[in-house]
Amino acid sequence: MQIGQRVALAGMFASGALAAIKIAAGLLGHSSAAVADGMESAGDVFASGIVLLGLTLAARPPDWNHPYGHGRLETVTGLFVGFMLAMAGLAIAAHALLTMSAPRPTPAPFVIWPLIASAAVKGALSGAKFHYGKKIGSAALIADAWNDSVDILSALAALVAVSLTILAPRALFSADHWGAFAVGLIVVFTGWRVTRDTALQLMDTMPDRDAMANIRGTALTVPGVRGVEKCYARKTGLQYHVDLHLEVNPEITVRQSHEIATQVRIVIRETLPWVADVLVHVEPAP
Repeated sequence: MQIGQRVALAGMFASGALAAIKIAAGLLGHSSAAVADGMESAGDVFASGIVLLGLTLAARPPDWNHPYGHGRLETVTGLFVGFMLAMAGLAIAAHALLTMSAPRPTPAPFVIWPLIASAAVKGALSGAKFHYGKKIGSAALIADAWNDSVDILSALAALVAVSLTILAPRALFSADHWGAFAVGLIVVFTGWRVTRDTALQLMDTMPDRDAMANIRGTALTVPGVRGVEKCYARKTGLQYHVDLHLEVNPEITVRQSHEIATQVRIVIRETLPWVADVLVHVEPAP
């Protein structure tokens, strides 16, 4: 969890610096696309802060009122980041369309350098967040990684738009504004994807077939297990809680069946680190 918090904190500082540089360059260099990309990076500071808060709250241990822990707070923050991305994208696209016909000077050539630097820095950040987000199973950190991936596309879109306007200011005067509009659309699409993925987790969507097969296969390795009738799993933050219906010899004692169930729970948790706990229901094998 501390790794995720450090990565989110690094993202906040990097996004803040990039936002200030791109907005300043866009205003001084008369580029709508650069300003739009800078505003998107400014939103990343807030998004990374929300992710950091979610990771911190999700790390709290279970209590009497939250026996499954507080991991869902991390998923909720991912949902909020996705929603915020979609709204920010709509605002950027709308502003670009409204100012499309407004007279503006030709963008200054120095505007392209902050955009190139932004694409490079965000590429490194998104790679780190994807890596550690998948490693610890953090929906919020992965959502923030998608956010940084969008920054790469938005920076490249702004770079192309500014370059076209500089190369042909009369023929391609509106290219800079269309670049800002493209940035907005990219942000909207990514916000929708992040919102969809995190909403599926809040709806207790099951993990993929391979993950469920791993749970069943691990349970069947325990001596005394004759079969697995039902197996469900739901994500509660960074890990999954599993409900398992175990089939055992109907002639053994309750104590023996309980010992088998306990061993299944232990083996699954030790073998599959992404499983937080297992609730085992014992049934007589047919």
